[in-house]
Amino acid sequence: MVREKTIYFYSWAKRYFEFSNFSLHSIVVNGKEYATNEHYFQSIKFVDPEYQEQVRLAKTPKEAKILGSSRKHKIHHDWDSRRLDVMREAVLAKFTQHENLKQLLLSTGNATLVEDSPTDSFWGIGKNKTGQNMLGKILMEVRELLRNQVN
Repeated sequence: MVREKTIYFYSWAKRYFEFSNFSLHSIVVNGKEYATNEHYFQSIKFVDPEYQEQVRLAKTPKEAKILGSSRKHKIHHDWDSRRLDVMREAVLAKFTQHENLKQLLLSTGNATLVEDSPTDSFWGIGKNKTGQNMLGKILMEVRELLRNQVN
């Protein structure tokens, strides 16, 4: 069990990168395989099934994120109100479909999980370290859910 009070994750070169949406752990949602959580999250926001598929099949999570940033394609009108639920679904899929990741997440005990993204103050903490850390909060929710399933 980890004794750290706060665990920061973000960079592929550091411990706990597996918590990042860019980690190369595929998920299956509604019968479709996505190479990473980033692929799923970015593709599902679009209305056009062909563009969703293009994002789903992107070669890298970075490419999926770039395609997901496009405003040339219509996104669901209620995306802002759905995005937390979509991220929660992706994170839950990742940590239930990969037993090693589930054990890693559970091994963090009650540590605060923080996405140390220097550029994202919604999903992470941003460059000023004052962001909302929504990905970290979702990871902690999923950790609690998994812990309750084990007990």
